[in-house]
Amino acid sequence: PTEKAALIALRTQQIIAHESGVTNTVDPLGGSYFVEKLTDETEQAAWEYIRRIEELGGVLACIQNGFFQREIAESAYRYQQEIEQRKRIIVGVNEYVMEEDMKVPTLYIDREGERVHLERLNRVRRERDQAAVRKALDNLRRVAEGTENTMPAIIEAVKAYATLGEIMDVFRSVFGEYTEPAVF
Repeated sequence: PTEKAALIALRTQQIIAHESGVTNTVDPLGGSYFVEKLTDETEQAAWEYIRRIEELGGVLACIQNGFFQREIAESAYRYQQEIEQRKRIIVGVNEYVMEEDMKVPTLYIDREGERVHLERLNRVRRERDQAAVRKALDNLRRVAEGTENTMPAIIEAVKAYATLGEIMDVFRSVFGEYTEPAVF
């Protein structure tokens, strides 16, 4: 193997050892007891969190009062502190850091591919049945304004060759665009 391939293999082993938790037990899959214990702990923690959200008034109330945003910010802060204090090892970030950066080749999008795609999109828009598209999008708007499942109306719009942008414009016109408030 090349030096780069060997380094990738080594980093993979280091990630498994330090970041997955698999080395926290002698035989993590032995009888699946360890995995079952982790599953039980995760389930218990999830139910406790769900109960907490219900006590705070439910999901909508938690969105409105910034609970979720605070939880995410606090979790990100704790995670970063664990990394900086080396309580959590992240291979390549705070352990096994390489002296020199590896060169990652930049991905360049083929302009010809973009041009071909846009040509096809414009052709579909020109050649589709405009009345059918309008009808399907109007139906989607009607359904979105009500309480019905929107999926059948979305499928109808797609079959009429409505674009994703046109479908999303309907949703934006009905529901608006959510801007997350900065609540800390």
